Amino acid sequence: MAEGNLKYAVIGGGSWATALVKVLTSTQDKIYWYLRDEKSIEHIKQYKCNRKYLKTVHLDTEKIIFESDINAVVKAADILIFSIPSAFLIDQIKNIKVSLEDKYVVSAIKGFVSKDNLTVAEYFHHFFEIPYDHIIVLSGPTHSEEVAMENMSYITFSSKYEEVAKKVSQGFECYYIKPITGTDIFGVEYSAAMKNIYAIAVGICHSMRFGDNFVAVLITGAFNEIKTFLNVAHPDSNRLTTTSAYLGDLLVTCYSQFSRNRTFGGMIGQGYSVISARMEMNMVAEGYYATKSIYEISKNNNIELPIVSAVYRVLYEDASPYHEMMALSNQLQ
Repeated sequence: MAEGNLKYAVIGGGSWATALVKVLTSTQDKIYWYLRDEKSIEHIKQYKCNRKYLKTVHLDTEKIIFESDINAVVKAADILIFSIPSAFLIDQIKNIKVSLEDKYVVSAIKGFVSKDNLTVAEYFHHFFEIPYDHIIVLSGPTHSEEVAMENMSYITFSSKYEEVAKKVSQGFECYYIKPITGTDIFGVEYSAAMKNIYAIAVGICHSMRFGDNFVAVLITGAFNEIKTFLNVAHPDSNRLTTTSAYLGDLLVTCYSQFSRNRTFGGMIGQGYSVISARMEMNMVAEGYYATKSIYEISKNNNIELPIVSAVYRVLYEDASPYHEMMALSNQLQ
């Protein structure tokens, strides 16, 4: 990566995108921010906050160059941080007409794209021909709310070459952000998606009062499933060097009050239909989409994931949440 002042851009307008903008305005003189909605741009300029997400977070708009033209942002910046819900990514980036050559693509997206269940890194590699040494996966253990509140947080950056991850991560390092770097692109990206599935299961159990003892065993089983899946789908001998991106991110997503996937699962456990719970939430629960993708990938690779399968049956086959969790209680140990 070339030396000098690298220009960062955030592409997306949700909670995580807003939190990342907050961090970058703490460390950079200027950053670019792509928002497709002109009204949102005008509101942020006037009131110094995002009207839809993290409303109480003050944004230093003097350091932000706003754009509703995604091509202008892609052309101007060196590091492109994509933070768009996975279900909507293709629709947004299909408008990119300028070259991504020599750009560094950062995925801050926890999910899968396309009918082929590709991760974001895989999608950019296959359809935009971005080499893997120009792709960085950004992950937790973090919640956007705590990052935006300047609580001490650790953000994981993974790239094919660790020096690339370290170079990009320097733009985020400040008194409340501690970067973790590694080379396990696929492991970090898959586990970031999978932990949302398990948070849904925890939310279901919490609402149905299964208790903390059972949830502890459930999360232990979830971590074992992540390891089982990764060791078959994408084995990597260096995986233990970035443990926080796996276990840490799983724990914070399953236990935190800010976890939208746990909230979504909690609504299912309270008796909401899947459709009603999705409509009731103001934000996307990525675990809903990830469940289908991981279930299909695991079936194609003959990987046994009992918790993922149980959540899949609840979300996509209208199975009883209570009966599925009770059945799991006879499998977990």
